[in-house]
Amino acid sequence: MLPRATAVRPAGSWPAAEQRATVTLDYDGRHRRRVRLIADDRRAFLLDLPRAERLAEGDGLALAGGGYVRVVAAAEEVADLHCPTPADAARVAWCIGNRHAPLQVLAGGALRIRDDHVLADLAARLGARVVRRKAPFAPEPGAYAGGRGPGHAH
Repeated sequence: MLPRATAVRPAGSWPAAEQRATVTLDYDGRHRRRVRLIADDRRAFLLDLPRAERLAEGDGLALAGGGYVRVVAAAEEVADLHCPTPADAARVAWCIGNRHAPLQVLAGGALRIRDDHVLADLAARLGARVVRRKAPFAPEPGAYAGGRGPGHAH
C-alpha cells in the first residue's frame, strides 16, 4: 500500500526536521486533490486530500504515518515582463488578466507569465521588455483564493 499524504501545511508551519522526501511539481501539477505522485527519490505516494488545493513552494504534505513531503516548484518556461513604469506594469497586468491568464507579480514589480508568444507579443507592444527563461511559476491566487497567500488555492 502506498504511503498517503492527507493534509497540507503551509511553508514554514511544519517541522523541517520531519521532512522525509521532496516532490517537484510544475504549476499545473501543484493543484491537486487525489493523485499518485512520485517523490524526487522515485518513491511513490498517494496525495489524498479532502478537497483540491493549490500547493506552493515549501508546503509540507503530511504523511499519515508521520513525516512530511516538501513541495518544490519546478522550473518551467516563463516570460518575465519588465515595464518602464508602474503605470505600464498595471496596464500590462490588466490586459493579461482580461484574457484570464495567470500572472505572477515579482519582487521589484516585474510580471511573470507562462511563456506564451501571443501574450509576450502583447506585452512587448505595450512597452514591456520580455525576458524568456526557466523559473518556478507561482501566479497570484486571485480574489477567491480563500485567504492563503500567493501561490495557494484558487
